[in-house]
Amino acid sequence: MNIIQINRSLINSFYSKLDVSYSHFLRKTPLWKLSGQALGVNCAEVWLKLEQLQVGGSFKARGMLNRMISSEIPESGVVIASGGNAGIATAAAAQALGVRCEVFVPEVSSEAKRARLRELGAEVVVVGAAYSQAFEACLVRQKESGALLMHAYDQLEVVAGAGTLGAEIEAQGGVPDSVLVSVGGGGLIGGMAAWFEDRSRVVALEPELAPTLFAARQAGQPVDVAVSGVAADSLGAKRIGDIAWSVTQAHVKDALLLSDDAIRTAQLWLWKELKLAAEPAAALGLAALQSGAYVPRADEKVCLIICGANLDPASLATPKP
Repeated sequence: MNIIQINRSLINSFYSKLDVSYSHFLRKTPLWKLSGQALGVNCAEVWLKLEQLQVGGSFKARGMLNRMISSEIPESGVVIASGGNAGIATAAAAQALGVRCEVFVPEVSSEAKRARLRELGAEVVVVGAAYSQAFEACLVRQKESGALLMHAYDQLEVVAGAGTLGAEIEAQGGVPDSVLVSVGGGGLIGGMAAWFEDRSRVVALEPELAPTLFAARQAGQPVDVAVSGVAADSLGAKRIGDIAWSVTQAHVKDALLLSDDAIRTAQLWLWKELKLAAEPAAALGLAALQSGAYVPRADEKVCLIICGANLDPASLATPKP
């Protein structure tokens, strides 16, 4: 299947299957609608899709389960390289399906995420300074074991699974005027843009220190970038995925960059004001609104994806002056 053929029809078919047959595993997470004023933003409404309440603490559970139930899984199980959240989602799905799971994580991954992986029964291999090195080691292991390769963001079933989040948002609240989406390798924005197409303005948000999509647009094709900064453990891919590149070329006009300071400020605001624990990667949407990087219309309804509950609670402590 050509990668651009990921579309609403395909996503909806997966959503129906997951909703009917795997509702005991996946959760329908709340869509919290607030006035823009409540978040200090001059717009009609801000919708918070609380995907940190999903199994595994992030939207990743959708795509990982979808990949597994769409594939034949050998006795050697599944194997994945991940900064943490995709690995946790894979381990949770593997545990539910009763299959082996091996997860390669980079050294930058948090100990909290590694501990959660082990709790879910996964074998954890820490290798390499960044995600790309963990991925290379994962590929070697997959060839040795014959396990089903799970990709954190660049497989059709994974991206379409992420797109079911868009289907759920629409079922709960309708089509928002805009959806602000954090980008690492691009699985989430690929799925969201494929679902909403041009019915909603899908905006790509990246840290200045991990600009995979922004750099690809400057170069005219996916390119490797240096990755660092506060969100590197979640948005740690060094290159935008091929599927996300294809879909965003068709359906995403805006790719914006945000500073680590703006991201961190928004993350702490979510915790202090709304008591929402989220990783820095999940705070980019609010950071874009509160910093003025994205300026909505006064009558606009803006949707943000809040996820990434696998963080060290101590990281939410406000630094002392």
